[in-house]
Amino acid sequence: MAVFFACLFALIAGYFTYGKIVDRIMGPDENRVTPAYEKQDGVDYMPLPKWKLIFIQVLDIAGIGPIFGPILGALYGPVALVWIVVGCIFAGAVHDYFSGMLSVRNGGASVPEIVGEYMGMPARQVMRVFSVVLLLLVGVVFVLAPAKLLHGLTGMNTGIFVACIFGYYFLATILPIDKIIGRLYPAMGLLLLVMTFSLCVALFMGGYDILPNLDIATNVHPASKPVWPLLFITLSCGAISGFHSTQSPLMARCVKNEREGRSVFYGAMIIEGIIGLIWATIGMSFYNSPEALSAVIAAGSPSAVVNEVSNTLLGPVGGFLAVIAVIVLPVTSGDTAFRSTRLILAETFKMDQTAASKRLLIAVPLFLVGYVISTQNFSTIWRYFGFSNQTLAMLVLWSAAVYLVKSGKFHWIATVPATFMTAVCATFIMQAEIGFGLPMETSIMGGVAAAVIALVAFMLKYGFGRATRIAEANGSAN
Repeated sequence: MAVFFACLFALIAGYFTYGKIVDRIMGPDENRVTPAYEKQDGVDYMPLPKWKLIFIQVLDIAGIGPIFGPILGALYGPVALVWIVVGCIFAGAVHDYFSGMLSVRNGGASVPEIVGEYMGMPARQVMRVFSVVLLLLVGVVFVLAPAKLLHGLTGMNTGIFVACIFGYYFLATILPIDKIIGRLYPAMGLLLLVMTFSLCVALFMGGYDILPNLDIATNVHPASKPVWPLLFITLSCGAISGFHSTQSPLMARCVKNEREGRSVFYGAMIIEGIIGLIWATIGMSFYNSPEALSAVIAAGSPSAVVNEVSNTLLGPVGGFLAVIAVIVLPVTSGDTAFRSTRLILAETFKMDQTAASKRLLIAVPLFLVGYVISTQNFSTIWRYFGFSNQTLAMLVLWSAAVYLVKSGKFHWIATVPATFMTAVCATFIMQAEIGFGLPMETSIMGGVAAAVIALVAFMLKYGFGRATRIAEANGSAN
């Protein structure tokens, strides 16, 4: 139990220490007019209270990742806890902070425009296609996942829930952000946090052996899947996730003051890390062994774990509420996935979104495509999601590093995690069956080589004193 609380304390302390360092390096300007006021349109751009922004951001970025990911990560043992803490503080929260703050600094721009601003037009065009495909897959899966969970709760036909969720997503995509998202998300966020902590308390009070295995040096995965790089692809949302960068601009358009950035962007990721920490701990403590956890997952996916844990620890009523709280996560990320896609397409084709007719012009065909995808067997395509998700995180971190260098600021807070994620993604795609299928030793060497090459290329182009020269030039210009 002491290890759990040490990890919890580390995450909270990370927000108040490293989060402040990151914020200070970025240098938020409380006198700068934010997009919420500069572009206020009553639809996507409008000032919202900070407390609402935090709740909305947590639900926007969460999806099923901070629950299903840590459950799967728990199969690797306590090393998953280490990555949740370290990854969240030094990589995930940094990624989310810069994806939000760079959007604020660029008029509320979406992630393709941000990446293109700092890495060039080719990167912008690639990211436009990449982001739309990724968000469509996320949106569709976040229809099917909650529909199946609701079917398990009620026994009603899954198709009915799919239709209802699609209908809700459509409304949340086209209506002003304060009409549904701004009103419902705070209550949903509160339910999520209350039920997550209730499960944690029930686990501790239920006589379970908390984190019985603390050997981080031994890979306990029942299928002997390698920790490197699979843990860092599998855990994703609990530590770092590129999907978050597609969501942060939604709140960047509603931030009243740049000083709110640390709470809204960095802080929301810390909250997600805490949720991930709790579910990873549950996965390692509720079941007697990784094999027992794996058997439940194999029989019914991580959702079966959620159902069994919730009903056992909290009883029928509490278990029902806990599962509803879990269902909230994909629903509240699926709708914003479609909303983000609408805005990316609007920016790409330079279509003003103030008029409802212009929003419908994008949303209607977008949802038709989403429906068609939902009827297909796209499991092969979806296998690439984990890789694509972390590759997106890598690109956003490199973009943040370029921004920091060009601004004459300390870039290593973004460069180090960007280099690390380059090694993760390169190793994975070299080793995986969906990639090149190379031997593990070769893949690891290739991944490390790719990371070193990326870092050297970055330093040759932007580093080695250039940041100082840029800062001096900016000072002279001012």
